[in-house]
Parts: sequence; structure tokens; C-alpha cells
Amino acid sequence: MSSNNNLLTVFQPREGHNPSATAIILPSSSPNPYRFTYHQLHNLVLDLQSQIASFGFKPSEVISSSLVNGIEFVLTFLATGAERLVAGPLNPNYSSNEVSFYLQDTQSKLLILPRGAFANPHPAVSAARGLNVEMAEIVFDPSSCSVSLIRENGSKVERSPSSVLRRPLDEDVALVLHTSGTTGRPKGVPLSHRNLLTTMANIIKTYELTPGDRTYLVMPLFHVHGLLCGLLAPLLSGGSVVIPPKFSASVFWSELGSNGCNWYTAVPTIHQMLLNTTKPERLPKLRFIRSCSSALSPSTFHAIEEAFQAPVLEAYAMTEASHQMTSNPLPPLKRKPGTVGFGHGVEVKILDSKGYEVAQGEEGEVAVRGANVTKGYLNNEKANRESFVVGSEDGKEGPMENRGFFRTGDQGKKDADGYVQLTGRIKELINRSGEKISPLEVDAALLSVRGVGEAVSFGMADELYGEKVGAVVVLKKGFEATGEKEIREQLKGKISHFKIPERIWITEAIPKTATGKIQRKNVSATFARKDGAKL
Repeated sequence: MSSNNNLLTVFQPREGHNPSATAIILPSSSPNPYRFTYHQLHNLVLDLQSQIASFGFKPSEVISSSLVNGIEFVLTFLATGAERLVAGPLNPNYSSNEVSFYLQDTQSKLLILPRGAFANPHPAVSAARGLNVEMAEIVFDPSSCSVSLIRENGSKVERSPSSVLRRPLDEDVALVLHTSGTTGRPKGVPLSHRNLLTTMANIIKTYELTPGDRTYLVMPLFHVHGLLCGLLAPLLSGGSVVIPPKFSASVFWSELGSNGCNWYTAVPTIHQMLLNTTKPERLPKLRFIRSCSSALSPSTFHAIEEAFQAPVLEAYAMTEASHQMTSNPLPPLKRKPGTVGFGHGVEVKILDSKGYEVAQGEEGEVAVRGANVTKGYLNNEKANRESFVVGSEDGKEGPMENRGFFRTGDQGKKDADGYVQLTGRIKELINRSGEKISPLEVDAALLSVRGVGEAVSFGMADELYGEKVGAVVVLKKGFEATGEKEIREQLKGKISHFKIPERIWITEAIPKTATGKIQRKNVSATFARKDGAKL
């Protein structure tokens, strides 16, 4: 039986909900500028749901998509969840090989693509063809405010009668995303309607969102940051969202101001880009600015507040927690640069390696527990055992009171006020502007390059992106003439462009420990500092 803990809640009568109010605005930078009310949006979702229903998929089967930000993404995501199916949004920049992996890992039944994908071969098209996954293009017609799914043969997908449409259950999985792990194999993270609604409500409460608030969306919707905080939480609050097709610093201020936006959320990279962009003479009045998905340096924090005349609130989030876990609060409460605030709607503890809470002020692993946290990874019991405190009466697997806490893999501590300060990553992921990159995935790609005998990748500190990917390789005999540029060229198509190392050192030997192990931190220190890179 459905209640108020599923995605359709954004269309249900409640305090602050007005069907005639604006829900989504496609601004002038969009191919088809348009303004949607909640009523129009709901009707479009139901129409697309009826088309998806005609495929006859069973509940909990996955529908993947490869779409840029826009109304097509929003409708695909909401209609998929409405039909008790699971949305699997993919980065549109993924290579064909990457798309193939995700389609196989989730056993996707359908891949939804943008208009023109069949005529102008999209990397995802060849991946789906190779796996015999059904495909359809989604087309929004602004002249009639209608949406259609178009098959590869050009025919429109038929509609099922409204009487057979399903309604989602709170515990149904609504979304599956992948997060890179230190094993190198991306881990599937299933998130239920209840998980998502919990985070949406937490975000509304943290930032006191109301129907009068409007945000300018700059984060990609295939990422939990953009999807949960940039889109879904504002809709649940009865507010509105301006959705450009992509982030552009050159139009940011004009579109934010002309559309009456009063807040935005972004990664530090975007904040820094805006700091380096000419500001309008009269800045739009912002109620707050949110920063998340990557560490914000105190110097950048102060620069943003001074330049944009608005409080900056840094938050801390993970895919496994349906995005937000902690955040600095709105004024007049204290916001502390260099911290990620405190838990909002979740329990936060700092644990030792055995699952016991450490004394306040001491470092340990940040762990969280709440209704927003996934129940476990997709088909990965080993990762589940490692990531959740099991808890046992004898305390050998952690104390019972900490049972179910999710280990984030991040090291941190709480200050005297309970604000969390992150002090490092236990896991070796590379965090490039909020995109988590597995170094083992990059290693594997490098080792597939002709002539590369050994390879190790790592994160290099960078003022703009937080971290960039660097790598060291040893060439095989006979390939000594191979250069950095050639290696980078051969990596294209093997991994996404943002995962390709921006600097590759070619050396005769990679430093190892006495036992023959490679420590990425040591390799990074040895090579990055040779070029004067900041670490």
C-alpha cells in the first residue's frame, strides 16, 4: 500500500503544494525554453508512465538513461519510479565500454536516449545493441506540451490505459547508481523511495526551503547531488527549479537573476569558476549558497561569501546515503569553514576500526545511520560486510548499539560543538570535482595501452578541481619511444575523459615497499613534487 514516502509525493496535496505553481523552468540557454506548472509536470509524468508501462516490465526491473539535464531527464526519472521500476541514469559522457558494464551490472531492460541518438551514433547505442537491450528516444514537443518515446524504427511507443498503471511502494528501489570502490569494480547502490524522500525532507529542513524558493541547477542530474538537492528536494518543498542543459559560467548570473533564483548548490570547482567570472554590477540577492561533494577550502569559503554576499553552507554527502549526511546550518547558527557541519536527520559517529565510538575530538572513521542510507550494495556481500557495522553481543563485530552504521571510508573528528571535520580519505578514491574515480580502474586502462608494463594512478591536489588524476608508468622493452601524449590518446574510449590522467610520468621503476607493495601516496609525493605540483 502506497503512502507519503515515495516520489509521487511531490504531486500530492499537502501544505505548500499548489498545482498551478511553477515547478520547472527551462531557461533561454535551453533548446526549447519552457515553464512547467506542477499540474503540467504531473500530467507529463503520467503520460510517459503509460508509455513505459506498455513494455510490460516487471516491478524492480531497471530502465537506464543517457540524458543531459532537461525536462526529458526529469520525466524519465519520475515516470520510471511511478511505474515501480528502477531508474539507472548514466553519465552521457561514458564510453561504449562503460555503458556496457552498467547495463550488464543492473540487467537493464530499456535504455532511454536523447532525440537524434539513433541518427548520430551515440556511444550508448552501440553498447545497447551489443547487449540486445531495447532502446527508445524521448522527445518533448513544446508546441503541444507532450512527450513521446520513439523506437529505433521510428514508430512511437503505444500507451497503456491508466487503469493498469502501478503506484510505487515506499520500500521499492527507485534509483540505482554506481560508486567506484577501492577494489576497482564500481559498486551498485540501490536507493528506495523511502531513502530518497528521507533525504529530500532532511534537505528541506536543513535549508528551510519553502514554495517561495527557486534554485538554479548547475549539477548533473545523473549525480545524487544534482538529483536530490538540486531537483527533488525543491519539488517536495513546493518550490521551483531552473534547469539549463549544462553549467555555463557566462550565462549563470544572467539566468539566475532573470528567473528570480535565490540559492544554488554546487561543487567547489563551480564556485571557483564563478569567482573567476565577471560578476554583474548588481548581484542577485541569494538567501544562501551550498557547497558539497568535495572539500571546500576555508580561503575559498571566505572569498565566496565576500564576492557573492551570501552565507556559504558546506555539506557532506555520499551516494550510499542518498546524498546529504551533514551540513553547516543557516544563520544565525554558526557555520564553520573547514568543517561540514553536523548531522541533519541522521546519526553521525566517529568510530575506531572495531566499530566503537572514539572520544570527542579524536580521529576515526566517519559513520552514519538513518532512513536515507541504502540497505546494502547490489550483489556485493563482501562490500556490505566491510561497510556496515554488524554489531554483536560479545562486541567482536562492534557493539550492538552501533549496528547498522555505514562506514564512509572518510577519516574525521568532531569538534567541541559536534561539527564534523574531515581529515582525509581512508579509501584511495580520487575526488575530481565531486566525481569519485577509482585509481584501480585508471590503472587497468593504462595497462591496456600498448607498450605499458606497469602503471599506478593517484590524486594530485588542484585548486580548481580539488584533485586531478596523475599517473606513473613503466614502458615495456621496445616501446621506449612512447610518449605521454600517445598514451593519453590511446586511453580515449577506454575510460571517460575526466578519468584520463592529466599528467603521466614515464619512469624506469615505480617505488615499492620492502614487500613489493605500491603505496599511491608515496608515488604521488615522489613524482608530483618533481614538477612542483601542490600536494
